[in-house]
Amino acid sequence: MSESTQLSQTTIDHLLESGHVSRNMPSVDDHLPFLNFGDMWRQQVAEHVQRVCIRYYPCTDQDESPIEFTYGEFSELIDRVATVLYHNYGIREGGSLATLSINHPHTIAIYFAAWRLGARVVPINPGETDERAEYVFTNSESTLLIAHRGCRENYGTIENSLPENTRRAMILGDTIDGPPEGWDHFESLLAGADTSQDLPAIDSIGADAETLVVYTSGTTGNPKGVVLTQKQMFADALAISNWHAIDEHTVMMNVLPIHHVNGIVVTLLTPVFVGAEVIVNQRFRPRGFWKKLEKHNVGIVSVVPTLLQFLIDADEQLDLERIPNFRHFICGAGPLSVELARDFQTRFGLRILHGYGLSETVCYSCFLPVDLEWHEHCSWMYDHGFPSIGCPIDVNDMAIHDAAGGNVPFGERGEIVIRGHNIMKGYFNNPEANSTAFAHGWFRSGDEGFRLRGEDDRDYYFITGRLKELIIRGGINMSPFEIDEVLCGMPGIRVGLAVGFENRYYGEEVGAYVQVEPGKAMTEADVIAWCRSNLTAAKCPKVVLFGDEIPVTSTGKYQRGKLKHLFAGYKDKQFR
Repeated sequence: MSESTQLSQTTIDHLLESGHVSRNMPSVDDHLPFLNFGDMWRQQVAEHVQRVCIRYYPCTDQDESPIEFTYGEFSELIDRVATVLYHNYGIREGGSLATLSINHPHTIAIYFAAWRLGARVVPINPGETDERAEYVFTNSESTLLIAHRGCRENYGTIENSLPENTRRAMILGDTIDGPPEGWDHFESLLAGADTSQDLPAIDSIGADAETLVVYTSGTTGNPKGVVLTQKQMFADALAISNWHAIDEHTVMMNVLPIHHVNGIVVTLLTPVFVGAEVIVNQRFRPRGFWKKLEKHNVGIVSVVPTLLQFLIDADEQLDLERIPNFRHFICGAGPLSVELARDFQTRFGLRILHGYGLSETVCYSCFLPVDLEWHEHCSWMYDHGFPSIGCPIDVNDMAIHDAAGGNVPFGERGEIVIRGHNIMKGYFNNPEANSTAFAHGWFRSGDEGFRLRGEDDRDYYFITGRLKELIIRGGINMSPFEIDEVLCGMPGIRVGLAVGFENRYYGEEVGAYVQVEPGKAMTEADVIAWCRSNLTAAKCPKVVLFGDEIPVTSTGKYQRGKLKHLFAGYKDKQFR
């Protein structure tokens, strides 16, 4: 038994409690304007009933006109969804439902309706394999799966893997065909919902109600469920809105998938938190992007580094005078290189507000300051080997620690650790992971970094890599061990290692380093074909290199990090 499993639950609870303390804000309660999510909508409708809340752009091949919802209209949709969840599916406070869906108004309404009831939402990445989707659903103790028809061509495999008592509903969207057998038609249920039926009183739901269980890939084994509460999500939304001066007059644009905390928190929850407007896109499209900013007077967009590269490649002309109220891009959730940051800011003359956070910290924990002069901003982005991720936000503290929990001097590398009001409640039903993640009373990110003291007496942080060996492709975490298993399962491969290598388009791409069994022969195409039959497209290696020398530690562990340089020639290649 490992040391962490020997810790008592009392000790683990104490570690978790320590991780939720922030020196910067002794108590967050006095700073939050809402009791819970239901109260938030009640107050926003009272103040902004006719103001546009959401403009939604579906992806079509024709010129699009957005579908609009005022605060009053979207609140009514939330009430309708809550009625269906409560009366048709028995969703109650403390219960869990899972979604396998795209960016869509009904998906957003499902989130807020579940939170109105005090229930947990478990977003499943639409690109996830059936096996992993089934694990997330079962491990989270969800009783209802709501899926969008467009996420799967065939739902048969996942249907067969779910527990027998699972309820299933299908959002059809624009699909002509009806739902598969055994699935309820979600839109029909909404149309027939009787909103006069009673729902739990809004004030009965506590701010400590568990809200999201977001599964994040681990370096070994199955993914872990990050549990977030309503208060923790409010705390991060409060800090994000304060840092970026987001208020009811700001227009934000959502281009990231809302199964990810970045899409959920930054460009859904935060604008609603302050009564602002958000432009929601089914998916990111670089063509016409600048025109959409102009059309809707957008002020802030949250992106991952991949999307910055796509905008450069689209090479559309930008007239800054036509977007006078645009402030900056919020950018995080993946490796941003100095090269890409410089190329983008030079090409378009727009500021990237680099930041950092994890699902375990709700979303963001730090940003570059917005009040820096342009030369100061560029210095922090370009002059230290890595673009700075900025300074801690108001609701959390950050530090750089060694393995024993001691502070590391300025300029020296160690592990990024965080504590505060936006730190997760813990991993779902995983005491061993909690004891490890909260060792020494801070949340240990698993990311390596350093900090420097600025002339303005603020601490500026940098991330240099991951102590955990996650591959982050386009802002999505992938476990290399999952890919290793597929590689090593191929007949003729002695050892196969997934290697995340730097890539201009996705931040990182997936490569494979393969050692073939003696007397066997295979090609790169053979390996890629095998992987395509066992992995999603995103997780498939795009480059396969063959060799006999694999670096190992003194204990015999493979050192995949020492193979990264072999893939350097593919940094600027876009794999389609």
